[in-house]
Amino acid sequence: MIRRLLVANRGEVARRIFATCRAVGVETVAVYSSADADAPYVAEADYAVQLPGSAPSATYLRGDLLLAAARKTGADAVHPGYGFLAENADFAAMVTEAGLTWVGPSSKIISVMASKIDAKLLLAEAEVPVLPSWTDPLTVDEFPVLVKAAIGGGGRGMRIVRDADSLGEAVSSARREAFGAFGDSTVFCERYVEQARHIEVQIAADEHGNTITLGERECSIQRRHQKILEEAPSPAVSPELRENLCAAAVAVAEAIGYVGIGTVEFLLSPDGEFYFLEMNTRLQVEHPVTELVTGLDLVRLQLFLAEGGQLPFPSAPPMRGHAIEVRLCAEDPASNWLPATGQVHLFEVPEVSGRFRPMLQPGIRVDSGIEAGSVVGVHYDSMLAKIIAWAPTRYEAARMLAGALARTRIHGLVTNRDLLVRVLRHPAFLTGQIDTGLLDRQPEVFAPLLSSVEAVRLSCLAAALAAAADRRAGACLQRGIPSGWRNVPSVAQTVVYDGPAGPVEVGYRLDGTGALAQWWVRAVDPEELDLAGLGQVGVLDDHPPVAVVSATGTEVVLDVAGIRLALQVHRAGDMSYVDSAEGSLALRRLPRFPLPVQELEEGALTAPLPGAVGRVLVAPGQRVGAGDLLLTLEAMKLEHPVHAPADGIVSQVTVRPGALVATGALLAVLAPAPA
Repeated sequence: MIRRLLVANRGEVARRIFATCRAVGVETVAVYSSADADAPYVAEADYAVQLPGSAPSATYLRGDLLLAAARKTGADAVHPGYGFLAENADFAAMVTEAGLTWVGPSSKIISVMASKIDAKLLLAEAEVPVLPSWTDPLTVDEFPVLVKAAIGGGGRGMRIVRDADSLGEAVSSARREAFGAFGDSTVFCERYVEQARHIEVQIAADEHGNTITLGERECSIQRRHQKILEEAPSPAVSPELRENLCAAAVAVAEAIGYVGIGTVEFLLSPDGEFYFLEMNTRLQVEHPVTELVTGLDLVRLQLFLAEGGQLPFPSAPPMRGHAIEVRLCAEDPASNWLPATGQVHLFEVPEVSGRFRPMLQPGIRVDSGIEAGSVVGVHYDSMLAKIIAWAPTRYEAARMLAGALARTRIHGLVTNRDLLVRVLRHPAFLTGQIDTGLLDRQPEVFAPLLSSVEAVRLSCLAAALAAAADRRAGACLQRGIPSGWRNVPSVAQTVVYDGPAGPVEVGYRLDGTGALAQWWVRAVDPEELDLAGLGQVGVLDDHPPVAVVSATGTEVVLDVAGIRLALQVHRAGDMSYVDSAEGSLALRRLPRFPLPVQELEEGALTAPLPGAVGRVLVAPGQRVGAGDLLLTLEAMKLEHPVHAPADGIVSQVTVRPGALVATGALLAVLAPAPA
C-alpha cells in the first residue's frame, strides 16, 4: 500500500495528482526548481524538496536528485506525471531498484514502447497497421514526410518536410529540440498524411491479465504538432470504427504485456483507414475528458494498479455525454505562436464546477498550474491551465466552454484564449469537419475577439474613466467633484495608452453635472507622442451616443445608444486590463514625459522573447541572404529561429551560445550588402 508519494514533476500535473492523493489519504512530496519555489503546487504538498537550479537538465531531468528527494522524505512511491522522465525506462528502473513503487508500467515495457521506431517494428509484426517510416533520413524516397523524435511526445522534435532540400536542416533542428526536451536526439521520418485526424484510445491493464479500453479521444486541433484541444468521444468515430480502434489498442497492450494506464495513438486518414502512431506509457495531459465522460478518476486507478489491484470492472462504463478540453497557453498565435513570459496579475474562470477531479454533474472543470501572482518563465512548457467542459451533447459542451473562456480574465500575459474561443465557435469545428491542419486553413481564428473598432474605443474609454475614478476615490480633498471637471470647458482630460495597434490618445470632457459631454479615441504617431495628451479636443469620432451610468476604479457601466455595457477594469502598475462581453483589451499607459531610450542602429536584430541562445551560425563579415538562419533561441522547451530579414553582411554578433537574453536584447546587426 502506498503511504507517501513523490511526484517527479511540476505545475498542473503535480496539483492534479496531489488532489487525488488527498482524497484517498496518501501523503505527498513535491520537488521544485529555483524557478518554481513559489509555485502553487509546492504549497499544496505535505513535503517539498528543492532541486537547485532552474533548467530542466539540472532539475526535473535528474533522476538521481529525484530519487535522493524520495529517500530524504521517506516516500515509498514515485509518480512521474507526464513529460520530463515519465517515459524514461532508466529512471523507472532506478525507482524500483531502490525498493520504491513506480506508478506506471515496468521499465521493460517503457523501454519497448519508449522508442517509436522499435514500437512500430514490434507492432507491425503483430499486424497492427503502421505508416511507412525511415530510420535513416538519407534513405527517404518519398515526400512529404514528418520528422519525429523517437523518444517523448508533446509535438517536440517534429517537422513537416515536403522536399529533399529542406530535410537536412529539419532533421538537425528536430534532433536539438528532442535532446533539449527528452535528453535523446534520435529522430526518424514517417509518411505525412494530409488532412488526417489524431485519434487515441485510453487503456487500463492490471497485472492479472485484464485489459480494458475507456473509449477514444480526438486530438486533431493542433499547433506545431502539439495538441491544444481534445474531446471525447470523437465526432468522426462510428460504433464500428470504435470497436476496431479499441481492438487494435488492446492488441498493442497485450503484445507487450502492458500493466497500468496508457494511451495508444492512431492516425485516421481521410479514407477511413487508421494507423498506429505510438503508445504513451503514462498519464496523458488530456486525461480529464475521459474522466468526465466515464466518471473514473484515472490517477486513483493508476495508484490502485500500481499497488497490484485487479481492475474492478470487466469493461468500460458507458460514456456520459461529451467533454472538450482546451489548453490555455502563454503564447501569441498571431506572432507565430511566440511564447510569452511574465507575471500573472489575475486569473479568474467563471462558473467553475470542479478542479482536478471527476465531477458528478456537467459543468466547467479547471486544472491549473498557475494563480494570480505566479511568474511564468522561459524554462518550462507554456501551458498555464486546462479548461474542460462536460455537457450532455457536443454542441452544448462547445458552447459552454467557449462562453467560459470568453469570460475568463487572464491578465499579465499574452495567451491563446481568443483563438481557442474562435475555434470552438467555428462552423468547421461545430460540424466535426476537423483535422490536424485546420488552423493552417482558417486564418480567421487568429483574430482577437475584441476586433471591432467601436468595441476597442469603448474599452479604451472605460480604462481612462476607471483610472480617473480611482484617483478621485483616493483624493484627500473635494472627492465629490466629478473627475475631469474643468472651469474652462474647452480643456479635455486626456491619457495616452499603448495598445495592440500602437499608441492611442483617449480624451473626454464632462459637463458641469459630471455627464460625458465629448469623447474620442485617436491613433497617435509614435514620433509625435510628446504632442499627445495635452488636453486638446481631438477630431470627434463618428460613434453612437454614450452616457456614463457609473464608474469606479474596477468597473465602468456605459449606456451605448440605449444598450448598457459593463466593462471590468483591472490595473496593475501602468497596465490596464479591460474585460467585457465584447472581449478583452490590454493597455499600457504611456508617461507624459518618457525617458529617452537609446535608438538601435539600422539593421539591428533583437530577441523576440527571453531565452537562451542556442546556435550562432554567422560571424562578422559574413554575407547572408534574406531568410537565411542566423541563430536560434531556446525558450519553453522549443527552438525559435532568427532569420535574416534581407540580404546583407553581418557587421556585429553580440551573443554567444548559452547566453541568456531578454526580450529586445541586441543579437546581431546586419549591414546592407554593397550594390
